Amino acid sequence: MKRTANDRGRDRDDEGRARSSRPRDGLGRPLPYGAEGVPRQPEGVVRAPAETLREAQRLLDAGMPFHAHEVFEDAWKSGPASERDLWQGLAQLAVGLTHAARGNAAGGARLLRRGADRLAAGRVAADAYGIDVDGLVAWARELAGRAGAVDAAVVDAAAEAPGLRGDRP
Repeated sequence: MKRTANDRGRDRDDEGRARSSRPRDGLGRPLPYGAEGVPRQPEGVVRAPAETLREAQRLLDAGMPFHAHEVFEDAWKSGPASERDLWQGLAQLAVGLTHAARGNAAGGARLLRRGADRLAAGRVAADAYGIDVDGLVAWARELAGRAGAVDAAVVDAAAEAPGLRGDRP
């Protein structure tokens, strides 16, 4: 996607929508222009559910939950309406982990709880793909409790990464 600047110096795509071309770090934070960042996830990729889960798990394991969120976002935008709660819930869990890793404890806890609720609502689709809903809900609520504590420490995104299919100890 070609990126251009408008008369105010803001990055825009070909359709004129705001699209920052700044590089980003592993947690999706913008870096200064010219800095070396982490490659972005391409937008609008249609993947099979198993491929979505594989790619998102790879990104979570690498400590890049912001990028995993983008993979889940593609799934909810391209998938059937009956799976919306599933993919949005997983995206919210990834963004919650992102915020907790960035030091935004309150925002992280709120998104983790919201994602757990939405994921539970998408249980039928999740079960069809072998997603460990109970394990993810428990993980999200436990991390939300720790992240939302008054003296919460910034979490390590890779160390806290959940197993989407219950494959973590």
